Amino acid sequence: MAVNKVPVLKRCRSLNLDPVFLGYDKKSNRTCARANKKMSEYGLQLREKQKANIIYGVLETPFRKHYEKADRMKGMTGENLMVMLETRLDNLVYRLGFAATRRQARQLVNHGHITLDGKKADIPSMLVNPGQKIALKESSRGLQIVKDALEATVSRVPFVSFDENTNTGTFVRLPERSEILPDIKENLIVEFYNK
Repeated sequence: MAVNKVPVLKRCRSLNLDPVFLGYDKKSNRTCARANKKMSEYGLQLREKQKANIIYGVLETPFRKHYEKADRMKGMTGENLMVMLETRLDNLVYRLGFAATRRQARQLVNHGHITLDGKKADIPSMLVNPGQKIALKESSRGLQIVKDALEATVSRVPFVSFDENTNTGTFVRLPERSEILPDIKENLIVEFYNK
């Protein structure tokens, strides 16, 4: 399995991205050496695609497949892509508060700690349909990292609901574009792939 091992702060610096979007509260005092240079149109499009890649933790090949699938769907391709990235299982585990970061959520799914409608789900890229229930396995409810993440969760996005008594989340509906990260300009990603 391919893994992106570039340090998070280094990648955030190069993309001019706040590490808070990735779930990290660290800051870097360094500045990017290319910060004052004017960027070409292609460079802006590439940066936007890389920004979405690192925020959602998706490598290039799966990201391109998501784009191609979004392009075949009805509606605007960019919005379809963003909705598709939000409905991935690892992202919903993060949105429900089971993990502090998307990387941690991906690891929880990979290690088999998550169930989808009562069945073991260990594929982080699995697309979840509205109405499906996401929960921790019974044996995984005592994990300290999950307890810490649930305690640190202040609020959740409106397209998921969470039952604190059973530690079960439900994917209620597909998200609207206004509920997804406003920092990503999906039209630049569409322009990048349409060249």
